[in-house]
Amino acid sequence: MLLRRVFFGWLIPAAFVLPLWLLIGWGITGAGGWAFLWVLFLAIPGVFIWQLVLTLLVRARGTVRTSRAVSWWDVLGFTVWHALVISLGLFVQDWWAPTMVTTILVGLGLFWLELWQLWREAKPSVTLLHTTEGVAYLPPMDTAPPRTSTAQPNVIVVTEKSNPTP
Repeated sequence: MLLRRVFFGWLIPAAFVLPLWLLIGWGITGAGGWAFLWVLFLAIPGVFIWQLVLTLLVRARGTVRTSRAVSWWDVLGFTVWHALVISLGLFVQDWWAPTMVTTILVGLGLFWLELWQLWREAKPSVTLLHTTEGVAYLPPMDTAPPRTSTAQPNVIVVTEKSNPTP
């Protein structure tokens, strides 16, 4: 649970740290002018916006807001995506292009994973109620099968006596 809570707290700072790493990585490796333009105009805004979108999708889920912890799927997805973004900042020519394509594909996959989890949690399920003291409980479920009557219902016919008019 601790690791999942750490990831919950890391999601917002990651939107700032990862793009900053791409800029710092460019400066450390001396990747060149074209790489600087790519970092400045595509990578930094793209990673920043995509990380914020993913973070908002994670935080939109009720279970994440309640427990302040992400799911294990989130931990796996964000670990892979963040590792790929960090590796992009190293600007190694031999494997930079495949890593770029893989990073984009993993980012898109992570987006669909977050949508799937959000959709799954939005389905109606068991309602958890709270007492005034804050204790949670599940309301009793009606386990009796619905009553279906095969017999004819009783029909009562009421007739009025007519009053003779004088």
